Amino acid sequence: MTYPEAEQIKQIIDGAQKIVIVQADNPDGDSLGSALAMEHILADMGKEPYLYCAVDMPGYLRYLSGWDRVQKDLPQQFDASIIVDASTMTLFEKLASSGQQGWISAKPCVVLDHHQTVDNLIPFATVTINDHTRASAGELIYMLGKQLDWPVSNQAKEFLMTSILSDTQGLTNQLASAETYRTMAEMTEDGVDRSRLEELRREYGKMPESIFRFKAALIMRTKFAADGAIASVLVPQEDINQYSPLYNPAPLIQNDLLQVTGVRVTIVFKRYDDGKTTAAIRCNNTAPIAAQIAEHFGGGGHANASGFKITKERPFEDIQSECISLATELLAKLETGNTDENLQHTYSTN
Repeated sequence: MTYPEAEQIKQIIDGAQKIVIVQADNPDGDSLGSALAMEHILADMGKEPYLYCAVDMPGYLRYLSGWDRVQKDLPQQFDASIIVDASTMTLFEKLASSGQQGWISAKPCVVLDHHQTVDNLIPFATVTINDHTRASAGELIYMLGKQLDWPVSNQAKEFLMTSILSDTQGLTNQLASAETYRTMAEMTEDGVDRSRLEELRREYGKMPESIFRFKAALIMRTKFAADGAIASVLVPQEDINQYSPLYNPAPLIQNDLLQVTGVRVTIVFKRYDDGKTTAAIRCNNTAPIAAQIAEHFGGGGHANASGFKITKERPFEDIQSECISLATELLAKLETGNTDENLQHTYSTN
């Protein structure tokens, strides 16, 4: 596949010297891997890349060399920006509230994303590629780099491989396509050592005792619905404050929940003192309904991995009940063979 937007992206990058690489407020292995890869690519092109994210990098990502170069403030002077792994303003709440969004919107902005369901698109993007056939933003960057003959070093390819492994859960979920495997094979042939990356990830993924006990607490407070097909858990503000700097509660628990017999959908809710609620949704391959749930609440993502955020005040119990009821309905529709993505239901939107 070739991207018709590629020439416009080339013109923006050719005409810029200092380029800000932007991640959303929910950095993960794909966004950080993609950002670090773009940093190397741009530097090898003679540009001055600058890494930006409004929040701290979570501890489990710090095995990626260069994570500490990501800054929480935008530079005062730059020529263009590249947003990776996000194409919705919903994920840039801190940028908007900081008053710095205008700095990015005043310059050429390239958006490189791969999420299937997206709402509230970035209005100031000069050019956007959102290729949901790609397993990760990193895979998209790899393909775009081949088209534009970018200098993609092996160090950059390590980061791109990390991004792919992150979003495909080690090439085990439905995001991994035949093209994904070909991309992985090409990078392996070029000398990228996947086993070394996995060893680093596992070493930095180890949890302190406090997180181990917190995980046990999350397991104990997990609720099951729809005859055990849906597992959900709530993380309140006090737990977010205490544990999120060490380990993101959603990936800490969700893979384990999907290993429970009968569980097809997992939802980790976070409830903040200001009334905001977020939800991370993960589904196994028999229940690809995550994007439909997220879209109903104004969020988005993939069929097996999505999320949403509700910022206006609503009782958490109402949000939880509505979410579980919708998931239950969608699972029932799957059983009857109705896979219409525009299912009609009686719930009110957020």
